[in-house]
Amino acid sequence: MISENISELSKNLVLGKKTAYETRYNADLLQTVPRSLNRNTLNISTPFYGYDVWHHYEISYLNFRGRPEVAVGVIYVPADSECIIESKSLKLYFNSFNMTKFLNINAVKSTVENDLSRALGTTVTVELFRPSDTPQSFEFGRLDAVNLDELDIEVSQYTLHPDFIVQEKSGEVVTEALKSDLLKSNCLITGQPDWGTIYVKYTGKKINHEGLLQYIISMRTHNEFHEHCVERIFTDIANRCDVSYLEVRAFYTRRGGLDINPVRATHELPYDSLRLIRQ
Repeated sequence: MISENISELSKNLVLGKKTAYETRYNADLLQTVPRSLNRNTLNISTPFYGYDVWHHYEISYLNFRGRPEVAVGVIYVPADSECIIESKSLKLYFNSFNMTKFLNINAVKSTVENDLSRALGTTVTVELFRPSDTPQSFEFGRLDAVNLDELDIEVSQYTLHPDFIVQEKSGEVVTEALKSDLLKSNCLITGQPDWGTIYVKYTGKKINHEGLLQYIISMRTHNEFHEHCVERIFTDIANRCDVSYLEVRAFYTRRGGLDINPVRATHELPYDSLRLIRQ
């Protein structure tokens, strides 16, 4: 049934197909994917909150005198929206601004917010900046976390294997943050590789670091969208570990001017647009 749903979905998406690039504004280019496509396959015993952050580095439009303007943007999508925006359709949508005149950058921001909110049936927040006006928060950041990649482990499992996630036998309760730059998954439709950094912060009985790294590496041949991967990681950890707080973030590298950064946690978090050096 899942493969049938994916096959039917792919028929209606521009993803993986040769497409014409429109340069005049067209909101109808936006396409959505139901979050249920992934969530119906998960044993979600621990509810989660969160959001998806998109950074876009290739925004351009014309001012009212016909001169091109460029901008970078941050898009926040609540995790409780019924759908996600399919990434290629978002690229095509922004491309349609290239030869369209707007009064100013605020008019572009309002247009994007309205179009995405309408497409997703929720409130989408957008920030746009001229490259010379980007705030300090948009600079590259660093994660304050234990780097799992320093572990010298032997690896032979490259297909998803949640049972690698185990807790230490000591039962020690800790609060710690862990990270790895070895996250790799593949696009559900095209099979193209998606590269990223994973960040896990939790309070609870200590998680075995070697096992968690083995689990992250086991996603190397896994096929799912960015948002789906993070929800799967969150759920796999929550279902196998005794934690009172759990936060999972992924920082995926950009493709076509866009990077996607899903955030899921057991508690609500304020919007945060942190980006890393590979983005």
